[in-house]
Amino acid sequence: MTTALQPARRAVPPKPPRVRLRMIGWSVAALLLAAHVVAWNATEISVSALVEGATGMGEFLSEAVPPELGSDVLAESASAAVVTLWIGLLGTTLSIPGSLLLALLATRGTAPGWVYQPARSLLSFLRAVPDVVFALIFVTAVGLGPFPGVLALVFHNVGVMGKLWAETLEDADPGPAQALRSAGAGRVQVAAHALLPVVTPQMVGLLLYRFDVNVRSSLVLGLVGAGGIGFLINQSIQLFQFDEMLTHILVVLVLIVAVDQLSALIRRLLGSTS
Repeated sequence: MTTALQPARRAVPPKPPRVRLRMIGWSVAALLLAAHVVAWNATEISVSALVEGATGMGEFLSEAVPPELGSDVLAESASAAVVTLWIGLLGTTLSIPGSLLLALLATRGTAPGWVYQPARSLLSFLRAVPDVVFALIFVTAVGLGPFPGVLALVFHNVGVMGKLWAETLEDADPGPAQALRSAGAGRVQVAAHALLPVVTPQMVGLLLYRFDVNVRSSLVLGLVGAGGIGFLINQSIQLFQFDEMLTHILVVLVLIVAVDQLSALIRRLLGSTS
């Protein structure tokens, strides 16, 4: 009788043997080691070349230090740094309409089913093409200068921001949206009155983050002819004016720190008001 009243024991799945786990671990380690060996050979890493190049690096540093701090060089560098800032700013703000539109089209519940996947694919394409590639294309199309840099950042940033904003919209609290749908609201009304007001602080935070990234990216775009202080750095290297190059790099450091502090201040203000 006592055995009949005892609860039935559930079958406990057998634990995998330690030998099997050990073999899996060694197999994964071997694959990682083989991948690193292939990568090492494919990237042509050479410790001896690095050691031999130490002398040349020392000569490079000796020519770069101290930086050229003449008024003409500093004025030119500061002016180009401001242009770099404007490239990053316009590349961020001008991408907002396209990013928001594609984000809504790439969010389940705010777009018809037949639009969702094409919008996601377009975002993936814009995100997959590096901004430097866009810059090279637009430099060929419209010529050298800041304008192709702005266009490159706009196109690439639409892909990145659209993806980030779409994920934010999909992760929003579904309660208000469901309430509006049950009341007969359309997709646009649900997006405008239920989703966007809830996620606006997160979207603004992501936008500020992208502004910080775009200012840094605009420096690299200048190296391919898209204007700004990156163009001056590339020009200084080609002319072997390494002291002026170091001056431009120091100005870039000041610019990046200033943008970072400004973004942090705005985020703190948004956090205190939310």
